[in-house]
Amino acid sequence: MTNIAGRVRGVLRGDRRIDPDELLARVEAVRRFLTAVEGHLPDDRLGAAYTLVERAGARLALSRDHTVVALAGATGSGKSSLFNAVARIDLSPVGVRRPTTGVTHACVWGPPEGAIKLLDWIGVLPRHRFVRESALDGEDEAAMRGLVLLDLPDFDSVERSHRREVDRLLGLVDLVIWVVDPQKYADRVVHDTYLREFHRHKDVTVVVLNQIDRLPPADVPRVAADLRRLLDGDGLHGVPVLSTAAVVDESLTELRATLERTVAERQAALRRLAGDVETVTASLTDLMGPAPAADDLARTSLPRLTDALAGQAGVPAVVAATEQAYRHRAATTTGWPLVRGWRRLRPDPLRRLHLPGPADPADEGAESLVAATSVPDPTAAQRSAVGLAVREVADRAGGALPPPWPAAVATAARSRLTDLPDALDRAVVNTELGVRRKPLWWRLVGGLQWLVTLAAAAGLGWLVVGYAVRALGLPRLDYPLVGELPLPTLLLLGGLLAGLLLAVLVKPMIKWGARRARRRADRRLRAAISDVAREYVLGPVRAVVGSYEEARAALAEARRG
Repeated sequence: MTNIAGRVRGVLRGDRRIDPDELLARVEAVRRFLTAVEGHLPDDRLGAAYTLVERAGARLALSRDHTVVALAGATGSGKSSLFNAVARIDLSPVGVRRPTTGVTHACVWGPPEGAIKLLDWIGVLPRHRFVRESALDGEDEAAMRGLVLLDLPDFDSVERSHRREVDRLLGLVDLVIWVVDPQKYADRVVHDTYLREFHRHKDVTVVVLNQIDRLPPADVPRVAADLRRLLDGDGLHGVPVLSTAAVVDESLTELRATLERTVAERQAALRRLAGDVETVTASLTDLMGPAPAADDLARTSLPRLTDALAGQAGVPAVVAATEQAYRHRAATTTGWPLVRGWRRLRPDPLRRLHLPGPADPADEGAESLVAATSVPDPTAAQRSAVGLAVREVADRAGGALPPPWPAAVATAARSRLTDLPDALDRAVVNTELGVRRKPLWWRLVGGLQWLVTLAAAAGLGWLVVGYAVRALGLPRLDYPLVGELPLPTLLLLGGLLAGLLLAVLVKPMIKWGARRARRRADRRLRAAISDVAREYVLGPVRAVVGSYEEARAALAEARRG
């Protein structure tokens, strides 16, 4: 008996004390984990964690001066008789008809006021609550003050509501005393369904072999040893096993001593919650794996994704139109004035795509346009290329993560694909392509063209006037000579030839400028497309990976303790 009491002291008293602040920090870490994984992991894997956060907050907010101990057992184990024997008064009805216990009864030692809210939270009806102490007891029950002892319904009852009630209460109480009898102590129901599930709550578990008065005294140690063997197989190494008989007061000494020590330590509630944290975090371990690799999506996947999105956005058509528009606008500015009007009748290549044309009052605010462009619709191959590029991003970001995170990353990568067409159109429309303003040299060449054209027109007019004078028989006009040529003729021919020569000279410059404008437009458009890719594909993916990192860190913190 002394050895058993020593083991009880070791398990329930001093091996591990739970610091309330550390426990609260672990529960808070579980809450942060849930916040991080919200929307990424299936809810059926998180139910226990949500329950833990809710119950822990509620239990710690209630009385810490009370310890809730439940007597749990099967039909006929003598649980209610033991409840009455510990209370030293008949409180819970005992009968021979099974199941006997259909509702939960509670006995409170000490002033009941502090336990009212706790019992309300547990769900014990007021008519089933009893106060143990009275003035007649004096200080006989002082060591038990703060104890709330529950007699639970039989967990093997034919009434399903009884079993549901037991399962609910086992998740709320601070310490569980499992009551078994010599006939059914090896019942697989109690071991497989209940005891084995409490292997992470060894600090708040006691097993009582009751009704030992029905055994020959020589058989009690043998049955207790066999029960010990079964408990070790359930993972409950070190859990105290006490032998009792409700009808033998001396056999209750160790049980009452265990309850008194538990009440005095005020650690049972904390140990229970710590065990709940360990159970929950252990069930979540497979959802977390190694730290994700360094984020190199911008280097590895963004270029291909940008190429694919550029194809879908019609960037090749836009840059080709930009080159053509540069040539067209340069020709209308630097060409021979007499044919500029004809050139202006031809539509601007960028205007055909509903993109900003030459700088004019109609273009004010063009950078804020959000209307769809008229670039060619993407082909099936281009759409497929986008899908493959998005999949590559998801595979690189989430391929090394444990399930179901890769699926969450893939879902995030595709989450905004329906918004991409409009976003790409806005990116193309709002990108300054660099051809809306006329370069200074265009204006200079255009001015020279006007100058030589005016010279040719002046020479032509002078010659026409001279022919008209002769035709009217008026005195002939003498043209000034420049060498052998009359000045009007020189002006006419020189102006025409100079205009043609100027057009030939600037043509290579226009081609060079057009190619440069094409490269500049391609560079700017791809930069804008890259921004869209970062926002609509890489952004959601990185958010999920970031959530994984936060959840991983929170779970690691919750498991420390």
